[in-house]
Amino acid sequence: MNRFSRLSPLLLLAAVAACGSNSPETAQPGEAATAAAPETKPGLALTGGRLVLPAVSGNPGAAYFTLANGSAKPVTIAAVDVAGAGMVMLHETKQVGGHSEMGALADPTAGPGETLAFAPGGKHVMVMDLPAGLKPGGTVELTLTFADGDKLSAPLTIESPGGQ
Repeated sequence: MNRFSRLSPLLLLAAVAACGSNSPETAQPGEAATAAAPETKPGLALTGGRLVLPAVSGNPGAAYFTLANGSAKPVTIAAVDVAGAGMVMLHETKQVGGHSEMGALADPTAGPGETLAFAPGGKHVMVMDLPAGLKPGGTVELTLTFADGDKLSAPLTIESPGGQ
């Protein structure tokens, strides 16, 4: 038997093993989740994200969340986006002269170690022209863009009117 005939089973085995190797096109367990994971900004955490649908179709919804800044630098929210929404605005409700007034919220900032709360009756995100098909119990993605250009994305749990 020549040397080639003794080596051919080994070459065949090597070729078959190479076919099963992990090429760049082959996803590893967990890779798909990582690739589809929301964007993150180091040191920040967005928790309690929820989008409350309007009681009347066509009216704006409201998004609420808590942003914790665990970084060493202050962060300022420059823009906000809710996937599929026509327009999104940062607002704040304040008590003025014995009644509530709502207006635009400019440059909300969380210093190092601070928490910025967006909650009913205070800071909130008005979400206009909501995409069709949003249902309570589902999710939609919120993306915050900071003054330095970094971003943070997280899911908002969709709730029925009244926050239920």
